[in-house]
Amino acid sequence: MGESRPSLDWDTRLRIAVGAARGVARVHAEAGPKLLLAHGNIKSTNIFLNSKHYGCISDVGLSSITTPLGPPVARAAGYRAPEMSDTRKPTHPSDVYSFGVLLLELLTGKSPVHATAGDEIVHLVRWVHSVVREEWTAEVFDVQLLRVPGIEEEMVEMLRIALSCVARTPNQRPKMVEVVKMVENIRHLEKRQSS
Repeated sequence: MGESRPSLDWDTRLRIAVGAARGVARVHAEAGPKLLLAHGNIKSTNIFLNSKHYGCISDVGLSSITTPLGPPVARAAGYRAPEMSDTRKPTHPSDVYSFGVLLLELLTGKSPVHATAGDEIVHLVRWVHSVVREEWTAEVFDVQLLRVPGIEEEMVEMLRIALSCVARTPNQRPKMVEVVKMVENIRHLEKRQSS
């Protein structure tokens, strides 16, 4: 979703979010109660689109449970949960954090770590938090999306979900199965609010 890529419409971004959420939840569910399998490398370059433009996760394997991941610097820093600096083993909550970064990327059209015109390094999660804290929420969204009427409430709801996923502490983040339900329900917002 970096600045040099073509813009995606809102429906496609929503389908990417739904499909990717389902995929990560499936990885978490497949492991069972004794084996907590985490993806460990959720990022936009590991999301592919199927023929209906739903996101499909890739780079799924057993390596995360058999050998430790490389040093934290070797992984995509912008997607890494804060607690991952203390451990190399991915967890379900660290996957949720990475998924939240992916949602922010879909909403903003910005990379997780990017440089400004003045070569200042900007971390997407910190930037979004600062903009929302200042109550400039509309500044968060990709300008291409702001031109489309009738999707503002859906974008704000996805932002709310993303912010819950990137909560600083792991126990404050929702489970992926909950994230799936929340993302799937975004499209039903207007129907609920008009009734």
